[in-house]
Amino acid sequence: MKLRNVMMFVLTLGISNFALAAAEITIKFSHVVAPDTPKGRAAEKFKQLAEQKTGGKVKVEIYPNSQLYKDREEIEALQSGAVQMLAPSMAKFGPMGAREFELFDLPFIFPNQEVLHRVMDGDVGKKLFAKLDTKGVAGLAFWDNGFKQMSSNKPMHSVADFSGLKMRIQSSKVLGAQMKALGANPQVMAFSEVYTALQQGVVDGTENPVSNFYTQKMNEVQKHMTMSNHGYLGYAVIVNKAFWDGLPADVRSALSQAMKEATVFEREIAQKDNDEALAKVIAAKTTTVYELTPAERAEWQKVLLPVHKEFEEGIGKDLIQSAYDAAAQVAKEQSAAKKK
Repeated sequence: MKLRNVMMFVLTLGISNFALAAAEITIKFSHVVAPDTPKGRAAEKFKQLAEQKTGGKVKVEIYPNSQLYKDREEIEALQSGAVQMLAPSMAKFGPMGAREFELFDLPFIFPNQEVLHRVMDGDVGKKLFAKLDTKGVAGLAFWDNGFKQMSSNKPMHSVADFSGLKMRIQSSKVLGAQMKALGANPQVMAFSEVYTALQQGVVDGTENPVSNFYTQKMNEVQKHMTMSNHGYLGYAVIVNKAFWDGLPADVRSALSQAMKEATVFEREIAQKDNDEALAKVIAAKTTTVYELTPAERAEWQKVLLPVHKEFEEGIGKDLIQSAYDAAAQVAKEQSAAKKK
């Protein structure tokens, strides 16, 4: 009887350990920005919702501020399974062979958020995520950061003001072409290195939504910021495809719902965070904030819009046209609404 009891205990212990192991699913969610940015706060919201909706079956570990990986390393880490979830900017996908995502890097392609969301939440967004399947990556959602502003230690009003400036960019051929069109020298650099590079004069300026500019304390090392809204910075929340496909169906469904709700939350706070960050930058009085005049904006657009044609083949003429069509449709609807 004693032997039988021992065997039963060992068997029970083994079953319990197996059940415990099966119940413990860890998602390492790595990103490169501060916790108090729209992306950082949305990652925490997803963690809360995911753990709640799965009844504790899933544990989400958040690693902000490049604690685990820098810009250039994180995609490879996801593909290898070292982390399970990322929210990289769309500029990261061109270098990994999904050049269609460079649509989001094109200057002045989205006149407002309504056009942007109509494009990313429609057929274009679905087509883009489908391109990631062969890369060992699954796309879950698009998150906003906001429209980008230019900053440097000299005023940037006209295109001529960019001449010779060393401007930090993400690793993106489109962003490189954008800076060259303006007469600047693009410098590819990891986001975590930008503050020090600006402080030491390794680069003269950069482009960012205001929330990134303020939370990374760039206002301490940049004397001027031009409110240009010339480009968009957003993120694609992605997971390791093998990990995602291997999850139990009920867990995957719960996580999908958690991501859907976190995305609604993220988009709601993104513009608010940028507005609040701008107020703080102005209040700090370390950076002069300048709003482009209509004539100056027209000059920037004239110089930068040819970049669309330059990358038409790589991105896809149909995708670029979809963005144009969405902009025209939204403008038509807004005009009709005003007449009522």
